[in-house]
Amino acid sequence: MSHDSQPSGWRKATAGLAIAERHARAGERAAIPKARAFTAAKRVGPQIGLKPGDLLLLDTLGAFTQPQDWTAGRRPIVWASNAYLMERTGFSLSALKRHARRLTEAGIITFRDSPNGKRWGYRDAEGVIVEAYGFDLSPLAARAEEFEQLHAELQAERTECQRLKRQITITRRMIRARIEAAQRETLDGPWDRLSAFFDDLLARLPRRNACRETLEQLLTGFQKLLERVETILLSSVEAVENSDQTPEERSEKSTKQNTVGAISDPHIQATNQLHIVTSTGSEIATTPNNKPDTKGQNDIETQRVEQSRKPQNMSDEPHFPTMVRACPEFSIWAKTMGEAIANWNDLHRIAGQLGPMIGLSKLVWNRAQEQLGNRCATAALALVFEKHCAGEVTSPSGYLYGMIRKARAGELHLDRSFHGRLKRQTKLSAL
Repeated sequence: MSHDSQPSGWRKATAGLAIAERHARAGERAAIPKARAFTAAKRVGPQIGLKPGDLLLLDTLGAFTQPQDWTAGRRPIVWASNAYLMERTGFSLSALKRHARRLTEAGIITFRDSPNGKRWGYRDAEGVIVEAYGFDLSPLAARAEEFEQLHAELQAERTECQRLKRQITITRRMIRARIEAAQRETLDGPWDRLSAFFDDLLARLPRRNACRETLEQLLTGFQKLLERVETILLSSVEAVENSDQTPEERSEKSTKQNTVGAISDPHIQATNQLHIVTSTGSEIATTPNNKPDTKGQNDIETQRVEQSRKPQNMSDEPHFPTMVRACPEFSIWAKTMGEAIANWNDLHRIAGQLGPMIGLSKLVWNRAQEQLGNRCATAALALVFEKHCAGEVTSPSGYLYGMIRKARAGELHLDRSFHGRLKRQTKLSAL
């Protein structure tokens, strides 16, 4: 079959036509099933510049081809007339030419023209094309693997973007909850400024689909802000524990501080890189890792911190089987995350992964491990996880921090809590 051809009068020679013809020669050597070729092209149609009308025309042309046209050494050529194609698609002649031209420029089809510019062709007794002139769909076969690869990349990008969006949603909810809790408890801190920066990040959230790089930058911004909020929140809570001020006195002090101005409040500057920049002032100084600077603390405070880091007495450690039976939801999730959960060490390795599922702060979880010990911290997390799933706890970080304070005072009795839940489960089962 000769490949020499001349464009017809209504079609101008373009670079797109030359590229499409090169694809056609490659497609003639390929053996791509018709269904595979069309599926690959339609999955990436919008990404390669095709409109719905283009795909409709492509489907219409494909209906005229037969399986043997897509074998190696042959070209799937369609010689249907313009009148017939207009009837099948509902296009006007100008629309038909426009869609055909777009398919050509996208490298999907090309043209094989007869000497007089007319479309015609015929098949032998076995249905094999002997000679034909018209629309040549060979480029589609040549690019099937390319389109399949593009589709796989798009799917991976879409999956990653969905994951980033979920992480952004979780992180911003945690930020809002902590700021609102701090303001409700009238804790010292630059909460108005942090809220303003939070609102600025919210305003940057894309209303439509965004690329992965944009979402990664936003997530980084929210995570830095969350880390900053939690650092200030924990410092403020510890300050309240060592203070005899009433909530009314704290509220009055907070009001006075807000009227002073920017001198005593940290400044958080929003940049295109979403870095958080803090200024020095009367707030607690922080290191580059956002960890409180303990320089300058008196001996009494140092002793209090060291004492708080001591784990509970070993006699207070909960019974492992009791905890597993009392916290079925936590146990099920732990078994899902790990291969085998046979003892406290196995469970502790998994616990750190389950905390973020309920919005538990990493800082609070680390504090629990330091001050309760790994076993009691894991048991406490299991109890918080179970109560959160049951709708009994709305702020997992706050609840776990309260358990840490109870442990300091010697008032935390985890086994008693687990036995109470077991009794409740027994009563519910008996109903």
